Formats: sequence, structure tokens, C-alpha cells
Amino acid sequence: MMNPKDTLFMAIQSGNNAAVEAVLKSNPEVVNSKDSRGFTPLIFASYFDKEAIVKTLIQCKANIDDTDASGNTALIGVAFKGNETIANYLLEHGASINNKNNNGTTALSFATSYNKENIVKLLLKHNADSSIKDNEGKIALDHAKEKGFNNLIALLKG
Repeated sequence: MMNPKDTLFMAIQSGNNAAVEAVLKSNPEVVNSKDSRGFTPLIFASYFDKEAIVKTLIQCKANIDDTDASGNTALIGVAFKGNETIANYLLEHGASINNKNNNGTTALSFATSYNKENIVKLLLKHNADSSIKDNEGKIALDHAKEKGFNNLIALLKG
């Protein structure tokens, strides 16, 4: 028989929100557990666009700003995937907008680097700090310029 943590991650991967709820009801302590890559259930669900499960995990008191082995939060993960619904939900429930991963990269810089204009707009609307430099000394605008994303250059210049 699988342990509750593995059962939880399998339920998230398969998108089975009822199974996620069942695991968390009987084993609430696994809500902030980590898998072998250091992903928390919330980071895992956010990254794989499991909107209903993200909501369940937050309702079950998942640590919204917990990080994976690379220092990424759920918001950072969703920023380069581009799921605006999940990003907005995380922000509405208190996700820290300016957290940096191990490379010093913020959600705004990731969204910019991957040309996720909807996420860039959302983050700016929530007052993301566009002056934060990553470990290479670059801000989000620098990433937009390097990649030639004129739509984002205009947004970031404000």
C-alpha cells in the first residue's frame, strides 16, 4: 500500500480532486509534504494546471509560498506556464509576488522570459516590483529586450 504522500501526488497528477480531498481529510499533515524533486503538492498542482486541486490545497492550509528544490514557489511556477486563473487565485490568497528563486528570478521575470503577457499584466496590476534584479543583474525589462518581446517592453516601461 502506498503512503499518503505518494497517494496525494498521484491524485494530483491524475487530476482527481476527490482523491486529493480524501487523502487530506485522513492525513492533513501531507498538505505541505515534498516529493523527490522537492515539489510541494501546491507547486505540483499549480505547475500542471490543476485549478480545482490548487483551490482544495489552499483551503486545506497549504503553505502558499513554500519552495521547491530550486527555490520556486507555486506563483513562480505558474508564471512561466501562463495559467492566469491559478496565478490570480494564488495572489488573491496571499502569495508573495516578489519572491525570488535560487537564481534570483521572480514570477515577473519568468512571465516576461516566456512571453506570458497575461501574467505580466496580472503581476503588474498586483504591484510586482519590476526593478528586482536576478543573479545576473537583469530585471524583467532586460529579459523582454533580449528576446525582442516588444509587447512586454511597452508594458514594463509603463
